[in-house]
Amino acid sequence: MTTLLLFSLLFICMFMGMPIAIALGLSSIATILVFSNDSLASIALKMFEATSEHYTLLAIPFFILSSAFLSTGGVAKRLINFAIDSVGHIRGGLAMASVLACMLFAAISGSSPATVAAIGSIVIVGMVKAGYPKAFAAGVIANAGTLGILIPPSIVMLVYAAATEVSASRMFMAGVIPGLMMGGILMIAIYIVARIKGLPSQPFPGFKPLLISGSKAMGGLMLVFIVLGSIYGGVASPTEAASVAAVYAWLVSVWGYRDIGPLKGAAWRKDGESAPVSVIRNLLLLPMVMLKSVNNDEVRHVVKDAAKVSIMLLFIIANAMLFAHVLTSERIPHAIAETIIQWGLPAWGFLIVVNILLLIAGNFMEPSAILLIMAPILFPIATQLGIDPIHLGIIMVVNMEIGMLTPPVGLNLFVTAGITGESLGWAIKAALPWLSLLLFFLILITYVPQISLFLPELFDEINGY
Repeated sequence: MTTLLLFSLLFICMFMGMPIAIALGLSSIATILVFSNDSLASIALKMFEATSEHYTLLAIPFFILSSAFLSTGGVAKRLINFAIDSVGHIRGGLAMASVLACMLFAAISGSSPATVAAIGSIVIVGMVKAGYPKAFAAGVIANAGTLGILIPPSIVMLVYAAATEVSASRMFMAGVIPGLMMGGILMIAIYIVARIKGLPSQPFPGFKPLLISGSKAMGGLMLVFIVLGSIYGGVASPTEAASVAAVYAWLVSVWGYRDIGPLKGAAWRKDGESAPVSVIRNLLLLPMVMLKSVNNDEVRHVVKDAAKVSIMLLFIIANAMLFAHVLTSERIPHAIAETIIQWGLPAWGFLIVVNILLLIAGNFMEPSAILLIMAPILFPIATQLGIDPIHLGIIMVVNMEIGMLTPPVGLNLFVTAGITGESLGWAIKAALPWLSLLLFFLILITYVPQISLFLPELFDEINGY
């Protein structure tokens, strides 16, 4: 009866058009008040404890803030220039460079919609001018943008780690090879289509321009080495690395690239000034930049936008964890797990069911909410069937990628439609041919667990775990 009331209220609220966070919270609170003796004060305490007990969740606002700074600045344009200089000379190279740029920006932002918006707003127009069909360009970017939640550091992976209490650093490690593989699959497919359709290529700029564009992009790329290097090197936890990432992103955007903030547009080196003098002068400017950034409209706007996104996401997480608390207290996941075990369903059959459930849920809900609802249910079943929790996490993340491209709630589709000025239906048709590659990739990830587990197991072996 408890289960029936909980899920009935949830689906009724969702079908009424209620925001998912409120639907989760309302159904959970109603169930608690009807079937338990808990007061409203205790429910508020549970919501607070749900978020405060998970130290990993503190990393989310910091990663969102670092993504906001780098998305606002010219980091995306520098990454695109570097990607074009790297692979633009291959047949279909401009589209391949767009995928590479999405992979690089994904490693910085940790967000799929942000990747599509930052990269797509620049490269789709460029591809159309170079002779690529607009639908082809939009479809490539919409699909490549999904790598934002697969290539670490990923906000969705942090949510899964908090929901299941697995290691966030192991989740990040497990996403590296799948992320590179998915990007490689997209680039191979682009090359084949480009050969068939005779799509253009760019002239090779030479090694000197490649080194110059690489050095300009290095300011943004260093964020990846700082975050992942500090986590895997045992120097910092994911939360500590995220806080460093936020400070570094501000430093690069405001003081380094000077795309926003009090030094916007100012040159690093004045005419006739020697390099050592230039370095000393800019270092002396840093305290002034820090003070002026507090009252700078652009910087404050970036921080305000990041705060809005963080509050929205953490509100969803708090309500979803209250929902998970009701599930756990009523032993719903354990009952489902026991039922499935009694059916004698093998691990491979269970994974088919998991993928079908998640693909359906991806049509209607935001990735973080899906993970927080489904992970507590699927996790105990997977562990009893001998499925590695990290492997299950990567399977869920890849399903969330596909959910970014399926209507009616596919966020990447809305972003693609917005930046191209076309309808949502047009964006769906543009992304559809490439979606088959993601489905093929999902099958690979599901039934070849070593793709996900190779790096975490290698790291454990090196450290003697």
